[in-house]
Amino acid sequence: MGDASHRGSALGPLLVRIIMGSPSIAVSVALVGGIVTAFGWIVTNYLTTRRDESRLRLEAQQKFLERQIEELYGPLTVVLHEGRRTFKDLCEIMGRENIFENDGPLSKEDQATWLFWADADFFPRNEFIRTLLKTKAHLIEGPEFPKSYVDFLDHCNSWSINHLRWKVDQIPYPFHSKIDWPDHFEEEVIATANQLKLRHSNVIGTLRSAN
Repeated sequence: MGDASHRGSALGPLLVRIIMGSPSIAVSVALVGGIVTAFGWIVTNYLTTRRDESRLRLEAQQKFLERQIEELYGPLTVVLHEGRRTFKDLCEIMGRENIFENDGPLSKEDQATWLFWADADFFPRNEFIRTLLKTKAHLIEGPEFPKSYVDFLDHCNSWSINHLRWKVDQIPYPFHSKIDWPDHFEEEVIATANQLKLRHSNVIGTLRSAN
């Protein structure tokens, strides 16, 4: 019995040596091992590439969002809020919110106040906004130039050219644009700025969680 047990315990290693000693089997085992290793490398490399590509896209999105906020929507939002404050001050001084009641002429005192605000505040701010829209048009959100932005430009251009004509040639005009101030432009710009800031915050959060 002892001899039989000894022979049985030696049989396993002997079979392994016989199998591995066969050239065809050894090659097959090596080939399978190589395929498994190669497949693992391919999967790992694919996942790493996908992760790197996703990070690069997020970083590019982050940079573009930062440019939109820093170069266009941030400055626009600031000056629009400034404009709200100064116009409120003007209304308080003149004692009414509807400056041109029934589109009638202003009194001499009101006209002097209005023209001071126009030259010192409204025109410079409008020109600043117009310059931003002209020079940073590629940063405007969306595939098209928004209608409210066009409405602002129409308001701005109509007023500035008639005001200049009055200054140069004394051609009378009602001292305001033929096109009312587009409240929807102001609202759209501020809403877009808030959306961009939220998206920027989300992108940063995604990048940090991926580290």
